[in-house]
Amino acid sequence: MKTVLITGANRGIGLGHARRFAERGIEVFATARSPESADDLHALTHAHPGKFTVLPYDANESDAPEKLKAALADTPIDLLLANAGAIGESGQSLGNIHVDGVLDLIRVNALAPLKLVEALIYNITLSDRKLVAFQSSQMGSIGNNSSGGSYEYRLSKNALNMVARNVSNDLKSRGVIAVALHPGWVETRMGGRGALVTVDASVAGQQKLFDALTSQHSGRFFNYDGTELPW
Repeated sequence: MKTVLITGANRGIGLGHARRFAERGIEVFATARSPESADDLHALTHAHPGKFTVLPYDANESDAPEKLKAALADTPIDLLLANAGAIGESGQSLGNIHVDGVLDLIRVNALAPLKLVEALIYNITLSDRKLVAFQSSQMGSIGNNSSGGSYEYRLSKNALNMVARNVSNDLKSRGVIAVALHPGWVETRMGGRGALVTVDASVAGQQKLFDALTSQHSGRFFNYDGTELPW
């Protein structure tokens, strides 16, 4: 693997991936909504001169994918890691559903990654590896849902899982491998207190999975430790 593009790379899991890929000598394109204040990413730029680039990307902006495409030009991308996402509002229980909030979260968590793939298909197919990884969540699994609740977030991640499966089918003939991922319940700002998995453990597991993926894995849903999850 020579090049990776990571959205939402300014903190948490995205930052962990950016740092680890850079340490492996892989060229990293790391995005942030506000690059000017992404101090950790700029530190990595200085630590890995010529191999680490910070780019602006906001999943809330409809023209963000095309701006990113313009910045990348014809650069081959071995791995597109669509990591940027949101958790939505609190109070997502039955009887307290905010329709506009649900639709906004689906737009950010599912449609934005889809539009990103549309914009960067050429860059991905130029590469040797041709990987697309969607950072989803086990909470988007129907087969694994035994607790209910969290409607907005569950619906958005379930929609993202369908995006991953569809993209795997539509780009199969072009040699692209597309998967959905569950990073674990990770110790990040989004994961909150009591999370069970460290950023380092999640990132290490996912990168081991990236290295092992073949065309037979495309269109499937994986935990950070490489085990397969039900849709």
